[in-house]
Amino acid sequence: MDVTQLFSIALGAILVNNFIFAQFLGICPFMGVSKKVDTALGMGLAVTFVMGLASAVCWVINEYLLVNPAIFGSGPNLAFMQTIAFILVIAALVQFVEMFLKKNVPSLYQALGIYLPLITTNCAVLGVVLLNVQNNYNFIESVVYGITGGLGFLLAIFLFASVRERLDATMECPKAFEGFPIALVTAGLIALAFMGFSGLSVF
Repeated sequence: MDVTQLFSIALGAILVNNFIFAQFLGICPFMGVSKKVDTALGMGLAVTFVMGLASAVCWVINEYLLVNPAIFGSGPNLAFMQTIAFILVIAALVQFVEMFLKKNVPSLYQALGIYLPLITTNCAVLGVVLLNVQNNYNFIESVVYGITGGLGFLLAIFLFASVRERLDATMECPKAFEGFPIALVTAGLIALAFMGFSGLSVF
């Protein structure tokens, strides 16, 4: 196992190719659950958990059921079913997270609202498992990419929520920019800051 390769994957997922600020995936929950830091952290942790677990489960399903079905007997290559199979896995994992939060952290469950089940259709979660296949990552690399991709999402939504809270509390802006417009401007400025990481690599 090449530790340098794993560190490079992690660095890329968190900073260089951040799913929010570089690849523009998962914008819906990013914009919808970033008004308060605590709910943003809850969503970020939930997405990180789902991304990491989905990467592990989807790699096994893709490797042993879709691409190489002969392991369990002769059969056709089912790689064309990847997207459907991955969505089903992600939906099942989100249901598990939703039931866990509803029972153990009801306040966070209520705060996340409709955005919690929307993790199922969060293109960042689907994107990470598809990128694992596209980049030919092995099991360890897939799990590392999934977890660190989720941590990159957590970092992005935490920073954005912190700025939005400060804007709401202390800054007065022109009426035309109040609410969602100033949030979009803020997200754009943070994305520009993250562009400074482009080209960063591990040798």
